[in-house]
Amino acid sequence: MLILLSPAKTLNENFDYSSDLYSLPDFLSESEILVNKLKTFSAKKLTGLMNINPKLAELNAGRFAHWSLPFEPGIAKPALLMFNGEVYNGLKASSLSEMDLQYAQNHLRILSGLYGILRPLDIIKAYRLEMGTKLKPGRKKDLYHFWGDKITDKINEELSSHNSRVLLNLASAEYFKAVKTDRVKARIISCNFKEEVNGQYKFVTVFGKKARGLMARFIIQNRIDNAEDIKHFEEEGYFYNDRLSSENEWLFTR
Repeated sequence: MLILLSPAKTLNENFDYSSDLYSLPDFLSESEILVNKLKTFSAKKLTGLMNINPKLAELNAGRFAHWSLPFEPGIAKPALLMFNGEVYNGLKASSLSEMDLQYAQNHLRILSGLYGILRPLDIIKAYRLEMGTKLKPGRKKDLYHFWGDKITDKINEELSSHNSRVLLNLASAEYFKAVKTDRVKARIISCNFKEEVNGQYKFVTVFGKKARGLMARFIIQNRIDNAEDIKHFEEEGYFYNDRLSSENEWLFTR
């Protein structure tokens, strides 16, 4: 089984990582093409392109200006520890054991606008580039067309070595759109999380995102490889809602 997550906009760059457990992203040459394109944008243009404030635009213009290969440990850091949004608040990667991280390395993937797809211990440099950004690299009209089949092909390649051919989607719609589901050679299960509000179940962004991270952590720590066992997830009051779930769309409510 392979788990998919979205990256985070918020990053934690201020941590030490001295372990020799790390890997390099598979698509660094493609990342370099994107960065070289982004280096031509002023901070003012990045503000419009990314719909961010001038301060964030200045920060990211500086990041792109100093982005270069090769990556070295210490300067580039593991993706799972650097991402710091609500999903990763639920996952709490910094508290995972070394064995947990090794399991995650084989069973968890993070979709990325800049890096395509990342293993947890792939070292990256700080960036911001959402998959839905209307960047036009070369003759490609956006990042979805830039990445094309590469992300899906990599997913299929990695699933081929798994006993359980299941792709568990815990990513947002924006990122999962980069996966060509009709070409995935596995069962795809998507999980959603909703809160009961005034007698109705609703997706509340801050809670739903954290729940994705909680589920990823649950799977990693319990070494779950049988999809049916995911239904035992009951972290922070959630439970599998059989009545509102379908064969491949699983809903957890609280």
